[in-house]
Amino acid sequence: MKRTFLILLLLGGLPFSANLSAQQKPDVEADNEQPAKTSVQYPLAIAIGKSSQFIVDLDLPGIWKLGEDGQLALFVQGSKWIRKPLNRPRCVAVLETGELLVGDTPTREVYRIAADGGEPKPLTNGGIGIPMSIAVDANQTVYVADLETHTIVRFPLETGKVETFVKANTRGISIDSQGRLWAVMQNATQLVRFDADGKGTEIVRERIFEFPHNVVVLENGTAFVTDGYAKAVWRVPVDGTPEKWISGEPMKNPVGLALQGEHLLVADPHAKQIFRIEIETKQIQPMIK
Repeated sequence: MKRTFLILLLLGGLPFSANLSAQQKPDVEADNEQPAKTSVQYPLAIAIGKSSQFIVDLDLPGIWKLGEDGQLALFVQGSKWIRKPLNRPRCVAVLETGELLVGDTPTREVYRIAADGGEPKPLTNGGIGIPMSIAVDANQTVYVADLETHTIVRFPLETGKVETFVKANTRGISIDSQGRLWAVMQNATQLVRFDADGKGTEIVRERIFEFPHNVVVLENGTAFVTDGYAKAVWRVPVDGTPEKWISGEPMKNPVGLALQGEHLLVADPHAKQIFRIEIETKQIQPMIK
């Protein structure tokens, strides 16, 4: 028996619990003990606040606050434990109050976070599968692209009661200035606009995008779509004929997308950067210093 114990010890084959002292065993409450990270790891999404932007970092995990000076500040640290809040955050929206809504996949949840940070508060009691994108309309109804169920769900912000809005195989959604919801689809029809009753209007009716992620829409009806495989941002004018608007370096895998006045903000996880693109000139600049 002693010989067997010695062989297992030398080979590292002892059961996990036998190799750890009480002090070494994982403590699920010790989230704050993870090493501090000072740079973006894997930025997937970005949302616009009044004086700063908020970046979803999948591998931090958590949320960064990006100031106008290009400096990062940790806004909310997610948990390193898989079923704890913000272990794998993927999408974000900013409310008029300055509060954040953040979608998290392991907990199947959308969290509400105060404007000054603090503890994430669950809204739907785990009522969502894989939240990939969030949009909020003027009536404070929250729409979420659920990759697991291939649906867009919605719920009132104050009640969190989830219902299916439409069946849609989508990763990215946004709401235009007229309150209509746009969705980038993974089907042959790649861009659809929905009215308040869920009736869809096909905008891009054939497979042109390589791997579309997100969409935003200008007041004049022009849409922009990020395409990771094409390393591009597409422009879709009102007539629905897409053009590859800007592509290639410095972008490597454009995913997240937000509209800031006359600029697009693009989150690129492979470049580990947020790019600001001037719509009129196509001038592109990195935002993170």
